[in-house]
Amino acid sequence: MSLPIRGDFRLRKADFADLPAVYRVCLQTGDAGKDATAREDDPDALGHMFIGPYLVLEPDFAFVLEGPRGVAGYVMGALNTPDFYLRMERDWLSEVRKRIPDPGPDESRWRGSDWIRHRIHNPPYLYPPALHAFPSHGHIDFLPEARGVGWGRRGFQHLMNALAEAGSPGMHLDVSPQNDPAIAFYEKLGFAPVLSDDMPAGSLTMARRF
Repeated sequence: MSLPIRGDFRLRKADFADLPAVYRVCLQTGDAGKDATAREDDPDALGHMFIGPYLVLEPDFAFVLEGPRGVAGYVMGALNTPDFYLRMERDWLSEVRKRIPDPGPDESRWRGSDWIRHRIHNPPYLYPPALHAFPSHGHIDFLPEARGVGWGRRGFQHLMNALAEAGSPGMHLDVSPQNDPAIAFYEKLGFAPVLSDDMPAGSLTMARRF
């Protein structure tokens, strides 16, 4: 399966050397697609939770978008969600927790990156029966310089193709209910909200069959 190239950008397989760059992208898109740098006092905490384990544990489904100024985005996924969560807990978060203390459950005392530090110690592994028909899941984040020219669609389509070729029957993803542009983007790719009492209130998970 060939990787797309267009203009000054190309999608390529990610490798471990890309870890600092994808952490930077994760931070600069970490506030519902906007830059979360001013909000977070630990610039790596979001990356530890949301993107590092994908690059390290699922390298076959980890791609970065490289542009004139370096890595401008990524699209990554997991083939088998319950297996990935097991390995994420055993092989990734168990090590991260040794370096990052849990601030505790009292949200009134949280400051800066405490919300994500707490999540690192108490991850919400979500895989209820309503998602079992869509066992893969994925993430995509692009910096503003890479948006609006079709790379999001190309990148996510490439990830879906890779998952389907590996035998996945479908995938799901979480999106902020307030992020209307992201919701519209996924709808154009054939995703629809998962409506079930299994799903937690206030969240939005979208899915599609391959």
